[in-house]
Amino acid sequence: MTVEIATSVSEELTEAFARLVPQLSKSSPPPTAGELAEMVGSPASDVLVARVDGRIMGTLTLVVFRIPTGVRAWIEDVVVDDSARGHGVGEALNLFALDLARAKGAKTVDLTSRPSREAANRLYQRIGFQPRETNVYRYDLTDL
Repeated sequence: MTVEIATSVSEELTEAFARLVPQLSKSSPPPTAGELAEMVGSPASDVLVARVDGRIMGTLTLVVFRIPTGVRAWIEDVVVDDSARGHGVGEALNLFALDLARAKGAKTVDLTSRPSREAANRLYQRIGFQPRETNVYRYDLTDL
């Protein structure tokens, strides 16, 4: 298995997101090639891909940004193909992201995970993420 930063958008990357995103969210469509190009080309985000036997079997997006209290990072939309779960793909993606965030000067890395994703939550805690006593709020701008 290898983990790398996507540096360009290919048919392979677009197909991988088309296959993986529905395994993460039933309500969000996979990104188009143009949307992937925005993500890959953005200085604020890194799209990580995990390959097993050469095939993309997992993705993670790392977002790094400066705020008044320092450089922060978020891990977003971690998804591992159903057929590769339980084989260290998610762990490899997260550890790569943590190293990358550290190299970019981030003080902390945050993520959220639904309680129903029990295996993912166990993984996050095993690699050192700590649950926080905070409320997460969301304002849906599409409701306007």
